[in-house]
Parts: sequence; structure tokens; C-alpha cells
Amino acid sequence: MEIVNSIKEIDTQLFLFLNSKHNAFFDVVMFWASHRYFWIPLYIFFFYLVFRYFGKKVVLVALAAILLIVLSDQISVHAFKNVFLRYRPCHNLLLQAQVHLNDGCGGTYGFISSHAANTFALAMFLTLLFKNKITYFGLLLFIWAAFVSYSRIYNGVHYPADVAVGSILGMGIGIVVFKIYQLADYQLGNKIK
Repeated sequence: MEIVNSIKEIDTQLFLFLNSKHNAFFDVVMFWASHRYFWIPLYIFFFYLVFRYFGKKVVLVALAAILLIVLSDQISVHAFKNVFLRYRPCHNLLLQAQVHLNDGCGGTYGFISSHAANTFALAMFLTLLFKNKITYFGLLLFIWAAFVSYSRIYNGVHYPADVAVGSILGMGIGIVVFKIYQLADYQLGNKIK
């Protein structure tokens, strides 16, 4: 129990340090980085890349991506947030006065970050899908996922551990869904032949 309390204390202090580094310019940048609709043009670009490189398989990839987001989002809520019941920093009465809250606080509980789980799941899946096709694409995807995830700390709604565990869960889901995609692609390929 003492180890858990020590980890929580380190997590809280790291959150307070990172969250305190803010200014008016990055308040705007990080607000939009966390906004789900802001990234729609990027998702359309991903769809274009999939169509360009995989043609008719775009439907199968789209179904895999939907499965990926549903799994990462629902597991982050039902297996973590609703189980661990850890207050978001902005809902923690002991921290509220110290939190730089950039926008609304969101739901009561924050462990783990659904933004981190979703973006890292998509980054991992697309990295595996485009392996050996686009140079540095995977690196750029993970930088994007890390940026979106960091915005959650900056905006005052997640601790670093929320983001770290969310990213690990997301990457795991990305790998599993990619394996499911490969299996489905193989099965459909065999039926066509």
C-alpha cells in the first residue's frame, strides 16, 4: 500500500509540475489538441492513405479502425474509470486550487485517459498497417498520439499515469486489432481465390 501511495504522490507532483507550465498561446493549442472534431481532417487523410495503398481493402481497414476505437474507448471507461474511481485532478478537492484548467473538467473519474488509449491504439494499428510503406510514418503517428495525450495533462484533466497507462492499453489494443485484421484479410483472400 505504501508503494501505491508513493506512486500516487509522484504522479501528483509530476502532474502539478507539467500542468503549471502554461501560457496563453499553448492554452489555445492544447484546447484544440484535445478537441475530438479538430482531428477530423487528419482522419480523412488517414482514410485517403489507406485507400491509396490498399484499394478495396479500405472497407476492411475501416471496420478494423471502428473496432479499435470502440474497444479502446469502452475498455478505458468500463474496465478502468468505472473500476478504479480515481478522481480527475480537476475534481480532486485537494488539488483544485492548483490546477490550471484550460477548459471543462469532464467526467468525474480519469484513470485511464480515453484520449491516450484511442490515439495510441490508432497510432499502433496504422504503424503496423503501413510498415515498410511510408518512411517515418509510424514515428509521426506516435508523436501525434503523445501530443494529444500530453494535452490532457496540460488541460488539467488527467494525471501522467492516466496518460501512460492509457497509451500502453491503446498500443496493446492496436496490436490485437491488427492481428484480427490480418486474420480477416487472410480468410477473405482465401475465399476470393
